[in-house]
Amino acid sequence: MQTIKRFVLIIVILLTSFQLLQARGEKHDFIVSTDWLLKHLKDSNIVLIEIGQKADYDKAHIPGAVFMTRDEISTPRGSGLTLQIPPMKKLIDSFERAGVSNNSRIILYYGNDWVTPTARFYLTLDYMGLGENTSILDGGLLQWKKENLPVTSEKTKIKKGKIIITHPDKDAVVDVNYVEKNLNNPKVQIVDARTENYYSGVDTNYNRPGHIAGATNISFTSLTTENPPYLFKSVDDLKKIFSDANAGIGKTIVCYCHIGQQASLVYFIAKYLGYNAKLYDGSYQEWDKRNDLPVIGAVKRKMN
Repeated sequence: MQTIKRFVLIIVILLTSFQLLQARGEKHDFIVSTDWLLKHLKDSNIVLIEIGQKADYDKAHIPGAVFMTRDEISTPRGSGLTLQIPPMKKLIDSFERAGVSNNSRIILYYGNDWVTPTARFYLTLDYMGLGENTSILDGGLLQWKKENLPVTSEKTKIKKGKIIITHPDKDAVVDVNYVEKNLNNPKVQIVDARTENYYSGVDTNYNRPGHIAGATNISFTSLTTENPPYLFKSVDDLKKIFSDANAGIGKTIVCYCHIGQQASLVYFIAKYLGYNAKLYDGSYQEWDKRNDLPVIGAVKRKMN
């Protein structure tokens, strides 16, 4: 009898735990479809954010969507390196103005070809500790329109959110010292997210063309379909792309690009595939300026 009671108790505990996990939204969908969004568009906790051109948003956007710019999630232009993660207070203020709270279900979508800026928003929210609440709409606004789903030009009424940062993932963004320290770490794979012509150094505006020593190449363009609406490739295809770049499961992926935007898409897909991912925010704009740091494929330019 005691055995039966214990068994029933275990079942009750498991069911309760499962229900709690569901209530908290522990199952994280990194990518959501247009079908999913259409079903959940009027959920009370949905915050839908469009990233693209303001003029396009004003003309037609998904009902209920708000618009955000990259300036709202980066350091001011002209201060230091381009497109850097700003102080946490600025991020909190920006997303609260967009209606985001701790319990929000955040759906990001791109207008036209703004895939990598949208991924940059995911990186930023992940850095804040809100990545588990955040997904990207597959195909963005172009796929939504392609399926003749509703759009509007009406301005969305925004109720200011309330964000309290409890578990930020500040390790998601690393600096030049971290990269230099892990150049020869077999458990870390540095990944260059730029197109191959920049990775090889054939086509560049840098003083030291090439790539960070030991880095492999996963061009951001390889992770989606080549043409609009830029749908994400299948899990199997994405896994092969990473495997071919010596980025096996179990390794920490440290990605970079020119200024940290294109690499955000590699970061997003790495997280989607289950990697421990980090982004080197200074990227090649910083590495190139440091003559003491190793570059492969470099042909030093003549300085006037």
